[in-house]
Amino acid sequence: MTTPEHTPTTDDIDIEVEHFDSPDAQRLRAAQRVEIDRAYGQDTEPGEKPTAESIAVFFVARDASGTPLGCGGLRIVQDGITEIKRMYVRPESRGAGVSTALLRRLEEAALDLGSPALVLETGTEQKRSIGFYEREGFTRIANFGPYAGVPTSVCYSKVL
Repeated sequence: MTTPEHTPTTDDIDIEVEHFDSPDAQRLRAAQRVEIDRAYGQDTEPGEKPTAESIAVFFVARDASGTPLGCGGLRIVQDGITEIKRMYVRPESRGAGVSTALLRRLEEAALDLGSPALVLETGTEQKRSIGFYEREGFTRIANFGPYAGVPTSVCYSKVL
């Protein structure tokens, strides 16, 4: 567990490929779901939820002691473009570079998959996520695919 005395630094973060349905991946995604449901009052995700079969690669970030800090994956969508799915960092690990390290690893993996760009959807109530992606060079785009016409969805893209 991350303690106030030891906030992980990017040197302490290990990001490895992990099966989408591993116990730690499931726990991280469940914690994300609780936060999102609390923000919106219910499950508001439009479209098909990601599965082990639909995710091309999934990562879990851990600190030096092996504690899971966050996760994120890629799903291939139209024309080989990859969509970031289930990117999440535990609240007590935020602000320590975990999100940035995960995003860099996702960008590398997208390039390895031959993807020309990344896309993602977040929600209007996820202000920290919106700020993070904008700081990281993502550009707001029209809501695509299952997110088109969804008033609580905000979509972004980044050319790789």
